This record gives sequence, structure tokens and C-alpha cells, in this order.
Amino acid sequence: MKPADAQTELARLQARNRVLEAAKVRLEADAARLRSVHTRLQADRARLQAAHREVVKLKEGLEAQLQEALLELAELKRQLFGEKSEKLTPEEEAQLAEVAADLEEQAQRDPPASDDVLADEAEPESEKGDAQDPPRRKRRRGRHPLPEHLERQTVVIEPEPLKPCEQCGGTPGCIGEEVTEELEYVPAKVVVRRIVRRKYACRCGCGGVQVAPLPPRLLPQSKLGLALAVYLLLARFDDHVAYYTLERVFRERHGVEVPRQQMVQWVEQIAFLLQPLVRLMFAQMKQGGYLQVDETPVKVMDPEVKGKCARGYLWFYAVPGGDVYLDFQGTRGRDAPHAQLTDFTGTIQTDAYEVYDALKKVIPNLVRIGCTAHARRPFHRALRDGDRRAIPFIARFRQLYRIEREARELTPEHRQQLRQQEALPIWEKLQQEAQALQPQLLPKSRLGKAVKYLLNEYTALIGYLQSGTYEIDNNLVENSIRVPAVGRRRWLFIGHPDAGWRSAVIYSLIVSCRRRGINPQEYLTDVLRRLPAMNITQIAELLPANWKPAGSVAA
Repeated sequence: MKPADAQTELARLQARNRVLEAAKVRLEADAARLRSVHTRLQADRARLQAAHREVVKLKEGLEAQLQEALLELAELKRQLFGEKSEKLTPEEEAQLAEVAADLEEQAQRDPPASDDVLADEAEPESEKGDAQDPPRRKRRRGRHPLPEHLERQTVVIEPEPLKPCEQCGGTPGCIGEEVTEELEYVPAKVVVRRIVRRKYACRCGCGGVQVAPLPPRLLPQSKLGLALAVYLLLARFDDHVAYYTLERVFRERHGVEVPRQQMVQWVEQIAFLLQPLVRLMFAQMKQGGYLQVDETPVKVMDPEVKGKCARGYLWFYAVPGGDVYLDFQGTRGRDAPHAQLTDFTGTIQTDAYEVYDALKKVIPNLVRIGCTAHARRPFHRALRDGDRRAIPFIARFRQLYRIEREARELTPEHRQQLRQQEALPIWEKLQQEAQALQPQLLPKSRLGKAVKYLLNEYTALIGYLQSGTYEIDNNLVENSIRVPAVGRRRWLFIGHPDAGWRSAVIYSLIVSCRRRGINPQEYLTDVLRRLPAMNITQIAELLPANWKPAGSVAA
């Protein structure tokens, strides 16, 4: 090969080598980039796997909730519409599912006490499911440990005879113990408490006689002791035991005769002693400017009414979360609340009973707002009758109550702001839908009555939106009716018209104590011990809102 050709070939090879070197550099850069991409992809893959596991877990939970909701929906549709009813629209299916979900949520909570109160407003028990319905798993409740504050009475059981050791013949020593606890009851007993005041005098006969003064007694010139008085009040008005039953209990279990007439006289005198305290409590309640008001009937044995029981009424005046004042009247007319609210200025929350609107004509500056629970109940009744047009209304009421749950922990100012922003548009839609539906309804039908109530009460129903201190409904005062309503079922009637005020006075204190988390027995024991020695200017400290036990509870 000629030198010139060799030079040319060498130059070509060098140029190709440079091209290969450049390609190598590019490939190494691509490899580094791919390794970086691979690293990122592995990290993304790990994140996606973690997210996938979360999605699978969430999906399983949602599927379980969906299955439960579908079962509730199927049962509700079967109960409400039966097999021959026409098919629901998709929108109604969705709303009914929402109602079923809310009902399931309600089932997890204790039922409102108002369900046990007024017979015409109580919800009927759900029908039992068919045989093919899947069985529900019952939640097992854990055992509650026995309270530590209870007195322990120990019984030690030794093995008899104590056998010697099988190996060495020695006497075994105690290495531990097996403890079994059971809840026992020590029966109450009636005792005679003797108060002995010794008298002292000088033997010379010149000085006077010294004797300690008798401590203030609950009922002077009476044999009634403090603990027995508290027992009678709680047994009669909290446990709802009839006087004739108490008379039998004293005779058979304690061997003492306590005539029912004597018990009635004792309770009357105690109620008279407590009456100024209850009146002062109501006066302070009215100063707040907001009361929830309701009434419930009770049978009365009136000697002037021959052959049947007369009807009286317990009127309830309550401050949400505070005290409750009861007033017994023989009438359900305007005069009953008028007598109690003559000096009241502010807002009352009631149902649509016409007496409450009539009060505004005779009490200046009185404002009435309505009760959403009373407006909602007729729609539930219409739905139970199979009228599916009630479903959208019930769904909107549920939305209103969800807003109230969200607003429960807010300040009154923020609660009012939230209601104006979210609840007011829902109320406007309710009004529009009711107005559009009313011409299509028979006035006497269930749904026709429900729509009429909603439209007639609309202004009062939205009244709670004006203040964050107002409640959406009257359920709190209806819950207060539970105590006398249970008693009404137990002892059936008030024995005499004059006995009504006594029941009202004692119920007022018992219900107010329970609302405030106060033990009625501790409260009544302390109050009845201190009250006889007090003057009228001191009793404010005994109100449930102000009460603090003074020393130990008297026996």
C-alpha cells in the first residue's frame, strides 16, 4: 500500500473512531437517564402499590356500608310500598336511600324520650323482617366492672380439710387467692330516730333548767324524718309508685303502718315548703327571654265529675339545657299560659296549637317561633301510608338537622351565620315545593295535612334562624315530659284537682336536677335539711342552677 493510501485509511479510521466515541458518550448518557427514569418508576410503583392498598381497603369498607344501606333500603321499601306498588323514580330511589341511611344512623343512638311521651306522636315499632332476611349480627356488650366506690364485704373460704403435701407431708402455705365478685343488695329498713335533749338544773333549785334547743325540723309536730321524706318524694314522683303500693310495702316489708292519707298530707306540706323555691326558679328562667312551652294531659279524679275522670294539663316551660317549670291547670285554654307569662318579654317556642298565637294578642312584645319536629312528623306518617311524594320533604328535613349537628359546637353568632347561609335556602325550597304540590292533594289526606301545616307555620318555623340561641325544635321540652308521662301510665291519674300543683312543684325540681346532671336524692336531701332554717332571701342558693352541697348529706 502506498504511503498516501495508508494515510488516507488512517484518517478514515480515526474519524470513525471519533464517531464511535461520540456514540459511546451518548449511549452512556442515555443509560444514566434511563437508570434515573427507572429509579423514579420504582418509586412511583411503590407509591401506587401503597395507594392501591388504601383504595382496596376503602373499597371494602364502602362495599360493606353499601350492602348495609341496600338491605335497609330494601326493607324500608318493602314495609312502605309492598310488592304491588309502582316503581320509584331514580331521584326518589336516591332520596329514599338517604332517608334509610339517616334512619340507620339514628338507630345507633338512643331514641328520643319524646317518642315515649305523646301517644298520638309516638312512632310505631318496626315490623319484624321476613324469614329470608339475613340475620343481623348483635353487638356484644362488654361487662361493666363493679364500681370501686361500693362497699366490699369479704367472705374468705378455706379448703377443708387442708390436705398435707403429697410429696413431703408438710402443711401447705397460702400462695395466693382466687377472687370472685358479685353484686349484692342490702334491703332498706325503717328505723325510729330518737332525739334526746337532756335537761340540766342545779340541785339547789334556785337556777333555771337548761336544755338544748330542738334543731329545725322538716315538718314540726310530725313524725316524718328527712330520709323518709326524700324516699317518699322519689318513690312517688321519680319511680312512679302509687301511694297504695307504698302503703303495702311499708306494711309487708317493714312491719309498720303508714296510711296513704298520711303520706299525701306529708307530700302536700313538703310541696308547700318547696313552692317558693320553684317560683323563684321560674322567675329567673323568664329573665332569659327564651322559653320552650308544651303541655300534656293527665287524668284527674274530680269529685264533682261523676262516673269518669276529669282531664287536667301539665304545662311545661323550659330553658334549653337548663331548668324546667311545670304548672298544673284544669284547662288547655289561653288563660293557663297567660297567667304564667304575663310579665314575660321575649320568645316562646311551641307547636301550632292556636292558644300560643292567641297569647300574642294579650302579652305585648311576645314572639312565637315554631317546632320543626312537629312539621316533620306528618310527612313521616304520609310516607308510612305509602305516599312517596313525602320523600323529598323528609330528605330536606334531614339536611336541616345535619346542619344543626354541625352547628352544635359553634358559638351562637357562628351558628346563626351558618343557618342563614345553608338552612335558609333549604327552607325556601321546602316552601316552593309545598306550594307547588298543595293543589294536587286532598286537604284531608295525610300528605295534604302535612303540607298545610308546613305552609301555615312557615314563618314561625324559620323563626329559629334569627338567633343562634334558639333551637330548631321543641324536642328538649318534650323530653322533659317523659317523667310525668311515665308516671301517668303507672298510676293512671292525679287523685284530686288540689293535688296537681303538688305534682308540678316536685316534678319541676326533679326534672331540672336531671337536666343538670344532679342526683335528685342528694339534692332533695340537702335542700330539705337546710330549707327549714332559711329565710326567703337565702333560698336562691338552693336553686338547681346554684346548688352546692353544704357539708355531708344527712342520713
